[in-house]
Amino acid sequence: MEKNTSARHVRLKAKTGLFDINLKELWRYRDLIALFTKRNFILIYKQTILGPAWILLQPMFTTLIYTLVFGGIAGISTDGVPQILFYMAGTALWTYFSQTLTKTSTTFTANARVFGKVYFPRLVMPISTVLSGIINFGVQFLLFACFWAYYIIKGVIAPNYLGILLLPVILVYLGLLGMGLGIIISSLTTKYRDLSMLVTFGVQLWMYITPVVYPVSTITSPLLRTLILLNPVTCAVETFRWIFLGEGVISLAHWGISAAVMALALTLGVIVFSRVEKTFMDTV
Repeated sequence: MEKNTSARHVRLKAKTGLFDINLKELWRYRDLIALFTKRNFILIYKQTILGPAWILLQPMFTTLIYTLVFGGIAGISTDGVPQILFYMAGTALWTYFSQTLTKTSTTFTANARVFGKVYFPRLVMPISTVLSGIINFGVQFLLFACFWAYYIIKGVIAPNYLGILLLPVILVYLGLLGMGLGIIISSLTTKYRDLSMLVTFGVQLWMYITPVVYPVSTITSPLLRTLILLNPVTCAVETFRWIFLGEGVISLAHWGISAAVMALALTLGVIVFSRVEKTFMDTV
């Protein structure tokens, strides 16, 4: 008696297209994305005394320093918004973006051993970095929400409550922008390692042309104001403050420019990433 058996064949072929990304394949590896997201979150605070409490302590200490230096010593205006809320809002968003950028910029070099042993879509790594960043932001946002609710009860601020629906848009936008720029840098650092040394320094400089410690309304120089508004992170920070604090400079034109920059960075990043992943093991 013959028994019919069916065999499943998987055909592997080299990627040849300029934009050869298989979204269905990424979806099939969603469990792996979740696993790496959890791993990224745990590894940061593994073998630390306070553990995940650092997620709250870091922005709190940063906010206190900003309040003392920029609010107290420098006397920079916060447009009538309580200083602790103003700096905490900017710090939470900037931390999410900067960590997404810096961590995805080491995708190839930091995961070379894993990439060399087993196959999976390489974009799994930067995507999981973005998701773990959102988790960190969520925890920090809870701390911000406690102070936010307190000042609402006191009647100090007047939030735009309907704008809260835009929060996911802001997070997705910053995540994609950070990932796009990060994977471009990651692809280039496989050959040019000194670029990785410039990333941290460059991100620190970037913060000062982003309204994290000052509102855009205090900038009087037309040239400097235009430069700051063209910064693709500015629109996200100002919109976040407009939503939750009732103060912020929002321009649809600048949002359009920023969205175009994000789309360009992401598209270029994915193209370069998909090209470099074929041969990066020979250079890393």
